Parts: sequence; structure tokens; C-alpha cells
Amino acid sequence: MDMAVKQEYNKARNNGKAVNFEKAANSNAFKKLLEDRKKFILPLTIFFLIFYFLLPILTSYTTFLNTPAIGDISWVWIFAISQFLMTWILCTIYVKKANTFDEQAEHIVEEIRKGGDIK
Repeated sequence: MDMAVKQEYNKARNNGKAVNFEKAANSNAFKKLLEDRKKFILPLTIFFLIFYFLLPILTSYTTFLNTPAIGDISWVWIFAISQFLMTWILCTIYVKKANTFDEQAEHIVEEIRKGGDIK
């Protein structure tokens, strides 16, 4: 570890600003945060992968998407464009939800810095 970094760490630790990350990792609040993240990310990931791989599967094994939807535009083009929209929408949802996860994590860190018991 660099000497300047070590000095800053010791200074922060002596001022009570250092965080006991072992205590945080073993707390119920942190475990709840991890569980909440998992409950959010797993379904979104499964939805994304199914929606993403559905296009090549449907175009390879069916002819349903080859039928015209609007004039000469077939359902394949609509489905492909909807994948771009779906990606933007999922990213927006994730960013908004990630902000709440950040707030939860900040609350955990603040409680540890105060020396309080994390709930």
C-alpha cells in the first residue's frame, strides 16, 4: 500500500470515519440489500435474454414474423426495433432502481460510522 494512502486511511480511522466492512457484510440490512438486488436483477435478466433470443429463434424456425405488418414492413423489423426500445427501457428502469440500492447502501455505511446497530 502506498504510504500516503496508508496515512490517509489511518487518519480517517482515527477520526472514526473508517467503516467496518465485516460488520456491514454480516448485518441484516446488507443481506436484505443483496436480496433486494437479486430479486430485481434476476427477473429483468431472464426477461431480457428471452426477448433477445426470441428473434433469432422465431426467424429460424417459424415464418410468423415474415408476414407484413404495415405495408412492406414485416413483423421481423418491428420486433428488431422493439429490442432497441426494450434495451433503453430496461436501462432506464435499472438506473432508477440502482439509485434506491445506493441509498440503502449509504444508509448502512452511515449507521456503521455512527456506531449504531444496523437493522
